[in-house]
Amino acid sequence: MSALSYYFNEDHETFRKSIKDFLEKEATPHIDQWEQEGKIPREFWKKFGEMGYFGLAYPEEYGGSNLDFFYTVVMLEEVSKVFSGGLAITAAVQTCMSTPYILHHGSDYLKEEFMRPAIAGDKIGCIGITEPGAGSDVQNIQTKAIKEGDNYVVNGSKTFITNGIYGHFVILVCKTNPSAGAAGVSLLVLDLNSEGITKNKLKKLGWHASDTAELHFDNVKIPTKNLLGEEGKGFYYLMGGLQLERLAGSIMGYSACEGMLDYGIKYMSEREAFGRPINKFQVLRHRVAQLAAEIEATKFYVLQTCRMHNEKKYAVKESSISKLLASELADKTAYQVLQFFGGYGYMEDYKIARAFRDSRIGTIGGGTSEIMREIIAKMVIEDTNYDRATSNNAKEQPIYDSVDSIFSTLPSRFKADKAKDKNLKMLFKFDSINYLVVINNGNLEIQSNSNLDATSVDCIVETDDQTYIAVKTGKINPQEAFMTGKIKVSELMKMMEFGGLFKKL
Repeated sequence: MSALSYYFNEDHETFRKSIKDFLEKEATPHIDQWEQEGKIPREFWKKFGEMGYFGLAYPEEYGGSNLDFFYTVVMLEEVSKVFSGGLAITAAVQTCMSTPYILHHGSDYLKEEFMRPAIAGDKIGCIGITEPGAGSDVQNIQTKAIKEGDNYVVNGSKTFITNGIYGHFVILVCKTNPSAGAAGVSLLVLDLNSEGITKNKLKKLGWHASDTAELHFDNVKIPTKNLLGEEGKGFYYLMGGLQLERLAGSIMGYSACEGMLDYGIKYMSEREAFGRPINKFQVLRHRVAQLAAEIEATKFYVLQTCRMHNEKKYAVKESSISKLLASELADKTAYQVLQFFGGYGYMEDYKIARAFRDSRIGTIGGGTSEIMREIIAKMVIEDTNYDRATSNNAKEQPIYDSVDSIFSTLPSRFKADKAKDKNLKMLFKFDSINYLVVINNGNLEIQSNSNLDATSVDCIVETDDQTYIAVKTGKINPQEAFMTGKIKVSELMKMMEFGGLFKKL
């Protein structure tokens, strides 16, 4: 029995044959032409939708198939092996990066207007996060959507938007309350045919079969009914959605590696040097063996993370590790397999040249490798915990009926060993009393007074007694309290550093 049977059953493999046959017939013969033209005909995506490939994990009532996540894994694997990153990313953006926000946070109207036709292949979606001055720093976005009557009026710009010209709608990340920081971020569904949008197609290194756009919004009107979920919770929604995006990138990463290595091995068996096939040279054989081992190990780690996602577990660390390993490995595999081809690998007639160009974006898009490493570092070194963005995940906690009863636990929860080189001064401001918490080289001091001096403190945390108690007792999710402005923090990084010095209640 194959180890893969732990993740894929017979029905998954039957589906795999179906989509492979579809791609070999409808896509593979046309890839070179689509790459040259810089776009894929809409008719192809209509057929893709009619086959049910866009709606695998979506509800049947909207035209989906309501299947488990491993059908989506199979789809992403197979589209990643046709040697067109542009085709693969278009499918991934549609299924894992744009319409999921409508599924989880959209009204019935938005699901009928945008999600249903997206599943059918009649509409192509995209997501607008990155701006000229804000990439991984989502909190720093500048695009504004100010409510005026029954509309939001949008001004600003987005860049590096896959499907931005080709698509029909964009999940737009914007500030509906520019003065509220992360708590002012909202998600809106914008029809890309709306008046006031200027589109510029960007020239890029790879992914030539997909368009990547810069979008400019000049007093663009979006009906207020196109708001996803609640105002001010956009950042909060993104933190949940980005895990699926990164997991999709991980699947595409190891699958592209498999496709490139298979292509390279076939070439090595046909190419001769010094009177024998080059697959007989030990240095190349061992390089293949090393790549195969790394691809296999990464693949099974990603599949295990997919299993966690399928079981509704919020796998932030695992998704970040998967994205880091798979995207970095795809870059390495493209580099080494191209070397197998020698001078021919540098020729556009060979698919490995295209794969080499396409692979480079993997370590940048969906969160750079540097951001993935920082997330992992925070979780491994500082014990940072990223909870699921939902208030329904509250764990049973001890009962505390006052702010004072919670602050009285700080000495017993203090990690003195981690704080020995730390110097922090935190001011907590509540309804009736303030607390000054000072950490000085492993020593903890707590003062309480209604008129504590706020000068020279590193961070000020402001909230009311009821909210703080609710957060600490698990009745309100900490992320939700922060994103909605119920808890205000002057220096977020200092607050995160402070939180890492105490055990949880």
